[in-house]
Amino acid sequence: MIDRVVVIGTGLIGTSVALALRGRGVRVHLDDPDPRTLRIARDMGAGEELGADPGPPADVAVVAAPPAAVPAALLQAQRRDLAHVYTDAASVKARVAGEAERAGCDMASFVPGHPMGGREKSGPGAARSHLFEGRSWALCPTPAAAAKAVEAVTELARLCGADPVVMDASAHDRAVALVSHAPHLASSAVAARLVGADPQALRLAGQGVRDVTRIAGGDPGLWTEILGGNPEPVAQVLEAVAGDLSAAADLLRQEGGAGLEGVRDLLRRGVEGRDRIPGKHGEPSPAVPRYTEVPVVLPDEPGALGRLFSEVGEAGVNIEDVRMDHSPGQPLGLAQLSVLPETADGLVAALRARGWSVHV
Repeated sequence: MIDRVVVIGTGLIGTSVALALRGRGVRVHLDDPDPRTLRIARDMGAGEELGADPGPPADVAVVAAPPAAVPAALLQAQRRDLAHVYTDAASVKARVAGEAERAGCDMASFVPGHPMGGREKSGPGAARSHLFEGRSWALCPTPAAAAKAVEAVTELARLCGADPVVMDASAHDRAVALVSHAPHLASSAVAARLVGADPQALRLAGQGVRDVTRIAGGDPGLWTEILGGNPEPVAQVLEAVAGDLSAAADLLRQEGGAGLEGVRDLLRRGVEGRDRIPGKHGEPSPAVPRYTEVPVVLPDEPGALGRLFSEVGEAGVNIEDVRMDHSPGQPLGLAQLSVLPETADGLVAALRARGWSVHV
């Protein structure tokens, strides 16, 4: 049973890990070369500062650092005897594990890991205790990893609310190239088209372009390092995506709409691929949408969203997901509430009775 954890690195991921563990009653000590970041995480309730005298070894130490920094940080932590078991949270695994071994790290006590949760924001101020709930947490133990070490890191992932998935490091890197790294570059490519756009055109920006470009807000420095740690798998995915887009451009230029059926095929494949993404709690996405959207007009005033959520709760309905749509220059927004279909009619009636403008 995990009683005490050391978290090395108090950015978004490290602080979120610490907050999640604290919520489960685990004692957490924090360490970071940046004293300001460390103080913010501490003041957020993520744990206490480790200090110069770390005391007896903790059950697990989590190295929440960028990929290139993990091997050196891990080696230093092991030399200080900070924990019995070590893991990391970097988003590439094969290179990190290989460099850790070459650096002389103890690979028996080290289980490379990658929690599949994050935000487009960074730093401890963006951390959330629920960041990993219902998310996969990849564990990529090397052949040298001790069974007890794997068990301890598996328990840590579950304490954070995640679903541990054991996989080979190279398979992990190919997977994240497909579902995380290449999508980030694709999002950035779309967002980059907006840099020189006519301001009048940007006034027409709706939820579609906001959804596509949301992750492009990530830290370029960190993402350059992530992509540099997984170059070949990312390049292969990008080449395939670029091939589809280039073919679509050629089809659109065919006279008389002759190529539109080929474009339709890409759109169909897009729907099919989107439907394969696991839904809430990891279950397969259904062919028919599982949730019903209830659009509610939201005035742009303090406390409006909180009041809406409170009155949805009073109606006995759980919000499965929510999306906010805004119109530039307008004092109103639209809250798209995703609820179970069987609760939608009752929710609409309850909200209208309370004075909300609901559109279904």
